[in-house]
Amino acid sequence: MRTTVGIIGGGPAGLLLARLLHRAGIDCAVLESRTREYVEQRQRAGMLEQGTVDALREAGAAGRLDAEGLVHHGIELRFAGERHRIDFPALTGGRTVTIYAQTEIVKDLIELQLADGPPLFFEAEALAVEKPESERPVVRFRHEGRERTLTCDWVVGCDGSHGIARDAFPTETSRTYAHDYPYSWLGILADVPPSCDELIYARGERGFALHSMRSASVSRLYLQVPNGTDPGDWPDERVWDELAARFAIDADWTLDRGPITAKSVTPMRSYVHEPMRHGRLLLAGDAAHIVPPTGAKGLNLAVSDVRVLARALTELHRTGSARLVDSYSESCLARVWQATRFSYDMTRMLHAQPNGDAFDQRMQLARLRRITASRHAAAELAANYSGLPLAL
Repeated sequence: MRTTVGIIGGGPAGLLLARLLHRAGIDCAVLESRTREYVEQRQRAGMLEQGTVDALREAGAAGRLDAEGLVHHGIELRFAGERHRIDFPALTGGRTVTIYAQTEIVKDLIELQLADGPPLFFEAEALAVEKPESERPVVRFRHEGRERTLTCDWVVGCDGSHGIARDAFPTETSRTYAHDYPYSWLGILADVPPSCDELIYARGERGFALHSMRSASVSRLYLQVPNGTDPGDWPDERVWDELAARFAIDADWTLDRGPITAKSVTPMRSYVHEPMRHGRLLLAGDAAHIVPPTGAKGLNLAVSDVRVLARALTELHRTGSARLVDSYSESCLARVWQATRFSYDMTRMLHAQPNGDAFDQRMQLARLRRITASRHAAAELAANYSGLPLAL
């Protein structure tokens, strides 16, 4: 097989890149190791920055998003029995965020791709990227019981943190930076309307809690738990009781309960791989960087990578200029590190530290007091949360 851009990974990053390239008239093919059913049911983030919404509209993939997405104009911080709202539009010049599940984004992009897009192969397991330094890199993959090859002008690894694309980078020129957090998130999906209009971030001595949602009828909630926690040790009643305790404030507010349909534990980690390009192999999304979910940056960083890369490959295709391709890694990493810093700061500010003392607790409260008392500090949080402008 032969194509211009070979994309490894059929998640939102790979599918969106394929869509943007297709609309620019650039041949590409997507290799996804899982089945279509698995990819469309995989539960992931659901908070979209303004720029992510704009990118999906640009790709012609925002029909359902515009009809069903829940536009949010802020978040609520809870601590010391108080509630404080951060107003995004007032602090950022009108920027908002939108709740729309990643599973739905993937469904929308797959439907478009299968209808009129470039080739999309499910159950096509990428085995290796060969000759990435050459003008014709090759992806070896297994599909329908036999090994095949995909020869490309460019290969893009959108295959996540456990993919094979990153393995083709020479160890002598690769640098990795990682930080593991001493706690995890117990996440649930529940068939109950959200008890809030906007996301609630709650910090307390019992630990962190987050109230989010997937739709007007499905709630998504999280609890800080120790690493290694077994979801089976948390029966439904215990989950709801602990959530209610952590969200408690000195006001009239009730957490509505309902049937829990899914329960899982997510470890917390920060990871950055530098560079994001080697020869004609480029990385995007989780293949290059991971952030803890506190700042809701994971999906949005992947989309920003893809927007920069699509613009770079389009310029190369239309003008022959490699200027943007050559600056791809540097441009993306500048944004990646800012998102990593923001996610780290949010995580440290809101989570109970297992080995923390009274000083650590007071520092957390001081940071929260600063944000809720200072328009400048609140604007900094709002700008980072809703998404910094993309330098294209």
